[in-house]
Amino acid sequence: MTETAAAERTPLVYIIAGEASGDVLAAGLMQSLKKMTGGKVRFAGVGGDRMAAEGLTSLFPISELAVLGVFEVLPHAPKLLRRIGQTVDNILELQPDVLLTVDSKGFNLRVQKRLFKRRAAGQNVPFPLLHMVAPTVWAWRPGRAKKISKFLDELLVLFPFEPPYFEEHGLKTTFVGHPASVQPVGDGARLRARTRIPPKAPVLGVFPGSRRGEVRRLLPGFGETVRRLAPRYKDLKVLIPTVSGVADMIRDGVADWPVQPVILEDADDKYDAFAAMNAALAASGTVTLELALAGVPTVVGYKVNPLSVPIGRMLVNMEAVVLTNWILKRQVQPFFMQHNCTPDALTVAVARMFDDTRARADCSRAADELRAVLGTGEIAPSDRAALAVAEAAGIAVPELP
Repeated sequence: MTETAAAERTPLVYIIAGEASGDVLAAGLMQSLKKMTGGKVRFAGVGGDRMAAEGLTSLFPISELAVLGVFEVLPHAPKLLRRIGQTVDNILELQPDVLLTVDSKGFNLRVQKRLFKRRAAGQNVPFPLLHMVAPTVWAWRPGRAKKISKFLDELLVLFPFEPPYFEEHGLKTTFVGHPASVQPVGDGARLRARTRIPPKAPVLGVFPGSRRGEVRRLLPGFGETVRRLAPRYKDLKVLIPTVSGVADMIRDGVADWPVQPVILEDADDKYDAFAAMNAALAASGTVTLELALAGVPTVVGYKVNPLSVPIGRMLVNMEAVVLTNWILKRQVQPFFMQHNCTPDALTVAVARMFDDTRARADCSRAADELRAVLGTGEIAPSDRAALAVAEAAGIAVPELP
């Protein structure tokens, strides 16, 4: 049998992720699929460094999709539309056994919708259309649940309270668990030793976001907050775990900070960094949930393009923006949005996280509560997601307990 013929008999999974968090989710699923199939699976699609490490050659750079907000998207719309068309054409040409899109709903659901329309028109789209990470219909625009239920075959969700929103409209919805619920416990002492941070020095983690727009809006204010905290906490050290797409931008932005941060680009350093931190200041996003699960007292700040604010206030449930607070129904992570996201406010809130033993104890309790809510028992979320994808694609895999 020729190598080409063998490859043609190997299942092809087409995966699209459009930002760093989706890249991590997709890479975990890819790793699980390879393990379950003994490596007898192929991948194509769009992804970042983590998916590349699992064997994906991206159709185009993932950085082109990392756009957020109505007015942030508009300048990039022509290129995004071209990329949507290019991706749809590539999928149709390759005819995968299954298509899985991961988060990045503005791009991914447009790809899915185009393919569904092709299928409805009798064109060659026999493969299942799956999406992972549900639109946050519980936070804003609940009507989206009905809309996307019309053009997907299955939805994989990370939170146990999400399936009813979509099952109501006839969409098969599978709770796979949140990968952060099984994130490893890092070694803070090891990271402190490697970065020459004294064992008792106070450490602040700073997370200004994984998109360039987020970093541009948040890093200056986060820097001013560090400037105000430095005199209060002797020997204050700052860690900034980040991703390659914005690392250079962050380096430029912190050049004049009074405390020069240690910038960590290696994803394997993240959990050690969590364990080394006494407190964190973070952009709203998945990382705030990861920090909560690691028990790191965290203050959350966020800013969007000012022109997007009136639209956002009409459509968004602001109480659901910080996932930890929404899931636990109490404020564990103080949140400061837009004009409230000032160095004055952030400085006071971060200082409380350093100093208030009751606030720190609540963060520790919250970590245990979150793991109980988001976990799925003995089967890891990435394995549950891989099983769902394999079943949809007709790929034979061993049954897990």
